[in-house]
Amino acid sequence: MHDIRAIRENPAAFDAAMSRRGLAPQSDSILAMDAKRRAAIQTAEAAQSEQKKAAKEVGAAKASGNEAEFERLRALVGEKKAEVADMQTRAKELDAKLTDLLMGLPNVMHADVPDGEDEEDNVQIRTWGTPREMDFAPKEHYELAGTKDGLDFETAAKLSGSRFVVMSGGVARIHRALAQFMLDTHIAEHDLTETWTPVLVKEDMMYGTGQLPKFGEDSYQTTNGWWLVPTAEVTLTNIVNGMVVEEGYLPRRYVAHTQCFRSEAGSAGKDTAGMLRQHQFEKVEMVSVVHPDHSMAEHDRMTGCAEAILQKLGLPYRTVVLCSGDMGFGMIKTHDIEVWLPGQNTYREISSVSVAGDFQARRMNARFKPADGGKPEFVHTLNGSGLAVGRCLIAVLENGQNADGSVTLPEALHPWLGGKTTLNAEGVLV
Repeated sequence: MHDIRAIRENPAAFDAAMSRRGLAPQSDSILAMDAKRRAAIQTAEAAQSEQKKAAKEVGAAKASGNEAEFERLRALVGEKKAEVADMQTRAKELDAKLTDLLMGLPNVMHADVPDGEDEEDNVQIRTWGTPREMDFAPKEHYELAGTKDGLDFETAAKLSGSRFVVMSGGVARIHRALAQFMLDTHIAEHDLTETWTPVLVKEDMMYGTGQLPKFGEDSYQTTNGWWLVPTAEVTLTNIVNGMVVEEGYLPRRYVAHTQCFRSEAGSAGKDTAGMLRQHQFEKVEMVSVVHPDHSMAEHDRMTGCAEAILQKLGLPYRTVVLCSGDMGFGMIKTHDIEVWLPGQNTYREISSVSVAGDFQARRMNARFKPADGGKPEFVHTLNGSGLAVGRCLIAVLENGQNADGSVTLPEALHPWLGGKTTLNAEGVLV
């Protein structure tokens, strides 16, 4: 959410920031509503002052025997009380409307985010690894002989519908091993704190990280009001919801492996084959809560954590900075990491690492006390996939595929597979 004081102080800068998001100027309507809200508050405070003054004078009029003055003052107290209640109600209504308006507007992007319309304008900042040359036509993950029985989309469709999968045998074990490998690496080498969180959350937690109100259709809600998390970003970030922590408490760096749920409402017809875009999937999610001065450095650090997983697995990738037209709603800057998929002959996103600044912290009212004793300030929050487990499975299968349909597995993964090195053409780990 945005700081209304910053909008008051520099409405032109705010409008320019929204323009980069493709939005019309917003400051006039925001400030008009803010002025009405502040006027209602001031009117309520003035009426309350007059009410208190008249209330003190009522007793004096009664004691002096001046009945006419007593009745006049008593009536005035009643009028002012009603006026105070009316203006306070009006101020609350306007405050709620202003909050809703501000919550529906995207974050202000960092100055070094490149301008652009869509993903075609994203800017590559580095690559790692060289795609393997294959002397046969590479296949997609679901076409390999070794995955024929381990990836069952037909049974999943019977059980749940489209965009689900049933994994079994060697494929299921590789999927599980990848998640454990990611967790153990982040904990042992990247100093993240392993965390286990619920996948059902209250509605205000979804508001806190910006999934609501704008993107409700992208998530699932239960009949009793809980929401299924689209990512552990929701739970990990909201750990500090409503808290005022000491500066020494920062940074907090969390990692969690969870099921994630997305309706994919806006992706009709996209990536319908295979596991690329599912309603239910797993991610190893990283979240950092940091001092405002350190958030951009933390963004680079977290990007490195995600890249390290791919490097250990020997999977070629490229890292891009998202342009203005491809940026997420609540973020000021995002790095996408795209892994090479030979079956598609292209790079596909496997991680987004983003810094939100104080945008989520304002929604959550998450602050810290400066060590020098100043007023509490909002923390900065960041999140990133470390990695999407299903997409990493796809990359391992496609990059390690052999002409006979077997898959040579990354050496780094062998300890998590009991020393097995290959998924053979029959789908068995050997």
